[in-house]
Amino acid sequence: MTGNRADALARLDVFVGEWVMEARFPGDQPTPSSAAGDGPQVRSRFEWALDRQFLLQRTEIPVPEAPDSLTIVSVDPQTGAYTQHYYDSRGVARLYAMTLASGVWTLTRESPDFTPLDFRQRFTGTFSEDGNTISGAWEKCLNGSGWEHDFALTYRRAG
Repeated sequence: MTGNRADALARLDVFVGEWVMEARFPGDQPTPSSAAGDGPQVRSRFEWALDRQFLLQRTEIPVPEAPDSLTIVSVDPQTGAYTQHYYDSRGVARLYAMTLASGVWTLTRESPDFTPLDFRQRFTGTFSEDGNTISGAWEKCLNGSGWEHDFALTYRRAG
């Protein structure tokens, strides 16, 4: 394994574990998910697979309108660059370019992959100093127009 790949994989350790998620849509209340358990919890679990060569993320959303998902993060063996492979319960499959640097996590989809590119997407999330919260937001770009806020997304480490 090259140094770039080994270093890039080690940086992903910050994600490992179980998280409770909360989405906030414009003009809407937050999703009914909280660590206090006063509603159905949206949970996301990050774990290593295949001898720590890939990072899996499984997200379960107890709301029928929202899809459960599985992502697999891979690392380019030469450059150490990340790619997130996204799959969900609707049958959607997408590829996102991913970065993780200085406590900031980004996902970007700007070219067609397994599904048509009807719109571009990007996510930027920032880790809290203690590493137990990721505060972020998804943005979308329709028809080449400017980027617009889609929804806020917060991860809080469970337990």
